[in-house]
Amino acid sequence: MEGHPATVDPHGADTIRYDLSLSENPFPPLPSVVAALDDCLGKANRYPEFLPRRLPRLIADHIGVSAEQVVVGSGATGVAMQIMQTLPRSGAGFIYATPTFDGYPIMATMTGLRPVPVPLGTHGHQDLWGMARAVDERTGLIAVCRPHNPTGTVTPASELKAFLYSVPPRVPVLLDEAYAEFLGASDTLDAVELVQRHPNVLVLRTFSKAYGLAGLRIGYAFGAPELVHRVHRLQLPFGMPATALAAVRASYAAEAELGERILRITTERELLRTELRRVGIRVPRSSANFLYLPGRDIAPALARAGIVAKRYPDGSARIAVGDPGAHRAVLRALAARPSAGTRTLRREDSRLLSLTARYEPSAVRGRHT
Repeated sequence: MEGHPATVDPHGADTIRYDLSLSENPFPPLPSVVAALDDCLGKANRYPEFLPRRLPRLIADHIGVSAEQVVVGSGATGVAMQIMQTLPRSGAGFIYATPTFDGYPIMATMTGLRPVPVPLGTHGHQDLWGMARAVDERTGLIAVCRPHNPTGTVTPASELKAFLYSVPPRVPVLLDEAYAEFLGASDTLDAVELVQRHPNVLVLRTFSKAYGLAGLRIGYAFGAPELVHRVHRLQLPFGMPATALAAVRASYAAEAELGERILRITTERELLRTELRRVGIRVPRSSANFLYLPGRDIAPALARAGIVAKRYPDGSARIAVGDPGAHRAVLRALAARPSAGTRTLRREDSRLLSLTARYEPSAVRGRHT
């Protein structure tokens, strides 16, 4: 499962200059969110609600469903774990695309499910029809990421809807929308209408990515009340701190500022992708806050430059985006590869990247010499 790396990069760098391995938001929480958290910490001597009521109601009002349709937990990972522990029977098959979020195969093993990975199709897209063919009488759960982790690709809404009609109603489908806030308007779908039409679908979301609250561990899922009620059975008493309620309320009140931050991140992402393609890396178009860089020499080249990325067995890598300083370091490292294209990073390219957003770069996590 994805987690904070050690201070020493295991792939060869003596000094970690940038840690881009966790698809984190490069910004700190919004100032109004920090202020709300400060106020909340003054009451940290008090327990939160025994079982969370106010937070699900707040989220439900915001997305337009009833409170009984929302379950909250310790990040999207915690909610996914609750789903995997309650909906499928032990030993049931769990279908997902591969590669995907590291937590899925790990949690499948933890919960006694049988992993059924289906390789990605062309250009980093999930092979939904391959996943549909993998469904049998032993299937207990299916996960579909939109956008997909780690490629950032987006399954067209029409294809997703056709796939859901092909899935037997008895099989729950986990629609992982951890990066949904980064979707363009043309790719956004009405998830509320989707769960109304498909009672076997649960939509999974998080405040860790676009909202920049990864350290607070706030996630939720929504769907049909009957399905959510089953997941609620593993709701941990006193499991959601009061800081979660304060942070979500303040985040919803600051959506204009959030939109500006998302625009900065996605602008930087597109600039970086363009430059990477110019040096010969076939980067898929991403609709998340990361880029997937295919190639057997990518991860080693980044490691030599002190850049920690999410590494894959074939040498490919996924990197978080949004920090112009990190982007320049990535470009320098990859343009210097022996297999790179003849075009190198020009001075005006570097200036362009630095001028697109004026903010402090993300802090370097740690240094070790």
